[in-house]
Amino acid sequence: MNIKKLVINSLLLAIGAILSQMTPPLVLGMKPDFSLALLFIIILLNNDYKTCLCTGIVAGLLAALTTTFPGGQLPNIIDKIITTNIMFLFLMPIRNVLNNQIKILIVTAVGTIVSGTIFLTSAFFIVGLPTSFRLLFLSIVIPACVINTVVSGILFNAINIASKRKIGI
Repeated sequence: MNIKKLVINSLLLAIGAILSQMTPPLVLGMKPDFSLALLFIIILLNNDYKTCLCTGIVAGLLAALTTTFPGGQLPNIIDKIITTNIMFLFLMPIRNVLNNQIKILIVTAVGTIVSGTIFLTSAFFIVGLPTSFRLLFLSIVIPACVINTVVSGILFNAINIASKRKIGI
């Protein structure tokens, strides 16, 4: 693995974890997971499956360490690993067809819904849900989808601008 890619991916995951920690809760003390938006940016920027899978595992571990969902550690790990695989496969046919601006918006919107569904389903079977699946999906996953899609578009543009500039030391 390229050291430069490793450092960039690590920084993006750290930024995602920090943003997730700083986000105020929406409903029932739960908040959107901004590390997902950065995970999707990493998947878009990297063609390598192993890099994406490792990033998904690390994102799951970071989300497990910072979750506010009661018993959400294992569902977070399961969610990020499965979501990474699904979104990597989802991106394969459109990787060379659409431009990156459209791809990141589509991948983030679809990926956040996939991730939320997997998280809630695995949490339901592992620890149970504090309220109904439908209520959590409508009040947490759908708003998180909208927020993550907007944030990922902004962050993707910022990352593109930053990566084009050379910093001399």
